[in-house]
Amino acid sequence: MSKFEMSASPSEVVNEEKLKSNQKWVFASTFLNYAYAHWTRKCYTNVKVQLMRAGVSPLTLTAMDSGFMFTYAGGSFVTGMLGDRFSPTGVVGLGLLGSTVCLFLIVLGASTSIVSNVAISSSWFLTVQLIHGAFQATGGPVNTAIMGNWFPAKGRGLVFGLWTCHQYVGDIVAALASAYILSTGVDWRYCIMIPAILNGVWAYINFKYVPNTPEEIGIVTEDSKAAAAKKVAAEASGVTAAGPAPVGLVQAFMLPNVMSYAVAFGFFKLVNYAMFFQLPVILSSHFDSSTSNVISSLYSVGMMPGGVVCGWVSDIYGGRRACVIATFMAVLCPLLWLFAVYMDQMPVTVLLSLLCVMGCLVGGPNNIITSAVAADLADDPSIKGNNKALGTVTGIINGSGSVTAAIGQLAIPVLY
Repeated sequence: MSKFEMSASPSEVVNEEKLKSNQKWVFASTFLNYAYAHWTRKCYTNVKVQLMRAGVSPLTLTAMDSGFMFTYAGGSFVTGMLGDRFSPTGVVGLGLLGSTVCLFLIVLGASTSIVSNVAISSSWFLTVQLIHGAFQATGGPVNTAIMGNWFPAKGRGLVFGLWTCHQYVGDIVAALASAYILSTGVDWRYCIMIPAILNGVWAYINFKYVPNTPEEIGIVTEDSKAAAAKKVAAEASGVTAAGPAPVGLVQAFMLPNVMSYAVAFGFFKLVNYAMFFQLPVILSSHFDSSTSNVISSLYSVGMMPGGVVCGWVSDIYGGRRACVIATFMAVLCPLLWLFAVYMDQMPVTVLLSLLCVMGCLVGGPNNIITSAVAADLADDPSIKGNNKALGTVTGIINGSGSVTAAIGQLAIPVLY
């Protein structure tokens, strides 16, 4: 017996209402999955100054950033395939729960004698963050696979565009929550402990109440009708009908444009995570910790409408996504140079405006690349109709982009 109630032969009206209702729930739950994941991966970066005061060396913190990105990259390749082969909500729930444990271990290390021993401290924090990166890798690929199960390719562009705001919401909440906690004089450890607890609670919600597919709760879809008709036809001809096998990693790599999207995504992810990990620290030389976190959140605010802007520009270009990405990149590069060279001399209003614009220019391609791959996958003749490939392909793109971002993180201490 499934953990969900099975409905018996629902009428077309009831079936449609049930589908729409559960689509809203799946949208909201997976949105929060990724938002919580970003809150938990962002929260410790917002208290780096406090961690250094507690005894964690700047070199260790930088190694944590790079280590996180490398295990996140490698984990994306693996978790994407796991999401296509096992219960996606179970994989996501396990990732959320693992993040909770890792955050508590960071607090434990910063609150005990562990932090006072240089050798043990470095090993402790780096190891925890390496494991944390692997758990966090469940977020993108597997949540995308769940959404792909619930929303057909036709007409889901807008849905996915809105859905990809999840990461920016998580970043903004992390920055504002940390700013509030630090401004009220509460122990800075609550900046990590609060999202850790909420993350664990939401992991339980995934295990118990989020369905993987419409068929799991008795909803009849066009895909399930087609599969049933295919099975009946096969049985009538004496052939056993098997569902589509999950797409392998090599086959997914060979799909058209997957690697080109992965390379482009790597550039934007490098910029994004350099700002993600370092912006609060950079700003702390000019502002107090609370103000720095508020200002850094404006970068994430700018990323949210990026997908909408990118969609509008892609209409102008006739749907040629590569042209859209190249245009955004061409505008972004000189703005990054201006920010790097003149940040210290900029008036606050100009700095804030520039952060919002750069966020939009990075966020737009991030959204369009991840959603474009899903659309291309659905249209590719070699695996048309196979819904057991979306997680793997998304994992390849996220993983490849994370490798680029991780290598970039290694260069940051040299450039300081």
